[in-house]
Amino acid sequence: MGKKDKKVEVPDIKWLADEEEHDYPAAASYLSIIYPKAKVDKIIAKLREAAIVEFHAKDIFRASGLSLLGVSNSHVEKDRKKIESGKALAPILLVRDTKNGKVVVGDGYHRLCAIYGINEDALIRAKIV
Repeated sequence: MGKKDKKVEVPDIKWLADEEEHDYPAAASYLSIIYPKAKVDKIIAKLREAAIVEFHAKDIFRASGLSLLGVSNSHVEKDRKKIESGKALAPILLVRDTKNGKVVVGDGYHRLCAIYGINEDALIRAKIV
């Protein structure tokens, strides 16, 4: 007799209707390492106005060129537990770096890693400029 395929239960990802206000200063702090303050201020203003869209987790990783953080990272583990307990996550904030052909994760890297670890095909809610 052959082995029966076991279906692994993948938790549904729940999302907040909009990002959380504290995500913008977090994004500005990170982006200020890459861009001058005036540019960061413009990016944050545009992100505040941007519509929420969805991308597959694996596509965001491919576009960003970032490494996947594992569950040994405390922030990733915290977000993973939120997902498993059915708590809603805030959309992530993305910036298109057309000069370098990448997307910059301004805020939400740990959420992205937690979701990817559960289901790389999951749709991620995001704002992108």
